Amino acid sequence: MTGESDLGKLLAYMSPVLIDGEYIFCSFENIRHGDYTNLEPIATVKETEGLTLVIPKSKADEHEINYESVFRCITLNVHSSLDAVGLTAAFSSKLAESGISTNVMAGYFHDHIFVQSGHAEKAIAAIRELTR
Repeated sequence: MTGESDLGKLLAYMSPVLIDGEYIFCSFENIRHGDYTNLEPIATVKETEGLTLVIPKSKADEHEINYESVFRCITLNVHSSLDAVGLTAAFSSKLAESGISTNVMAGYFHDHIFVQSGHAEKAIAAIRELTR
């Protein structure tokens, strides 16, 4: 199934949804994918310094894992092609205009934008402005 690559259509139909829950980013040295499944990671990234996990804040608190910031996740409910050009630039520029930091991850079907919890509603409003 091929995703949409036309930027105009992507912006018109991206339908941002604020996902329930709060998340944190943490990193562990000398672990592999599949370790720490008890933390229920929703995403992982292998880096030279270690494996980054995105986990529910509640799991971090339960396991006394330190973190710097707390995030909410906004999912764009349009099936964007991994080859699409300009979507990330469009919404990240819009959020930057509003002073909102973004951490973006692309899945096979959708883009997921992590924003600081306190800016989540403002971020949704800013992204929706792009659909008009």
